[in-house]
Amino acid sequence: MKIKEIVSALEMFAPLPLQDGFDNAGLQVGLTDAEAAGALLCLDVTEEVVDEAIEKGCNLIVSHHPLIFKGYKSLTGRDYVERCIMKAIKHDIVIFSMHTNLDNAPQGVNYKIAEKIGLKNLRVLDAKEGMLLKLVTFVPMEKAAEVRKALFDAGCGQIGNYDSCSYNVEGNGTFRAGKGTHPYCGEQGKLHQETEIRIETILPAYQKRKVIQALIQAHPYEEPAFDFYPVQDTWYQVGAGVVGELKTEENEDAFLCRVKKLFGVGCVKHSRFRGRKIKTVALCGGSGAFLLPKAVSSGADVFITGDVKYHDYFGYVNDILIADIGHYESEQYTKEIFYSIIKDEFPALKVIMTGVNTNPINYL
Repeated sequence: MKIKEIVSALEMFAPLPLQDGFDNAGLQVGLTDAEAAGALLCLDVTEEVVDEAIEKGCNLIVSHHPLIFKGYKSLTGRDYVERCIMKAIKHDIVIFSMHTNLDNAPQGVNYKIAEKIGLKNLRVLDAKEGMLLKLVTFVPMEKAAEVRKALFDAGCGQIGNYDSCSYNVEGNGTFRAGKGTHPYCGEQGKLHQETEIRIETILPAYQKRKVIQALIQAHPYEEPAFDFYPVQDTWYQVGAGVVGELKTEENEDAFLCRVKKLFGVGCVKHSRFRGRKIKTVALCGGSGAFLLPKAVSSGADVFITGDVKYHDYFGYVNDILIADIGHYESEQYTKEIFYSIIKDEFPALKVIMTGVNTNPINYL
């Protein structure tokens, strides 16, 4: 298979439009038309990781953190990013990254962390808003089922764990076909009235182009009428962080000791113990301290993340137990998500999780 087929499978799981505005997820280096020899999975791309890909015969590196965050006017090898770019190009290695799009995706990074901890009844902590559209179109009654299916196949009609969602109402449409037309029903120059179904359904805004193509291909009219409306609604399945419940409550110290062992944390930084029982857990992989207010309002007993600032511990000491387990440590199992996506779709492909520990932070 070609590398672009693997990239497509990854983007199907976590579409790039889900990434945050500051991010640079997606293709970093290389040409995806090449045949895939193997995929190396990592959290960060370093020179050691590129060397590992060369040694193990992998011409695709899939990382969580993007290698490139800024523009470059020259490539001279003055820092590790430039050296990685140059070495990857020299050895025909493609580098592809899935960052905040994977953080925000259903079953993404935070769901994997929650799985490791053993949380149930998961919900997104900070759901995305303003990312949905409503499509309205009008179809002859006998073709309505066919058009609905095409729309659903293109990504419409997903609401939570329900799919194929639409609203349909019968009405009468009128039109007069002009010269040079080939009307599906009616005749040129004559006013025609047709019994039609008004179909309403919902879709992610980034699927708009694909949905239009599917609609035009499936619709019997030469000039199908359709409208898109912005939906000022919350997309509860997509967003930052998750919150869930433990099967049984745990003491604060016992819970943090368990998390420390699960994630191989050198040192868990946490706020003062207040004798809470831990039952509801909020979390966000990486730098998630911005979600502390959301974690408190969710009713969580503890918030797990990385990169918590000094004064955050003061500000929430009476509201919630804060646990900083480290940026790298919290996201290390992201590689398992990559592995599942690629192996499920391409079982014959060589897929390797890096043996390089790219954590730049060390503990004495």
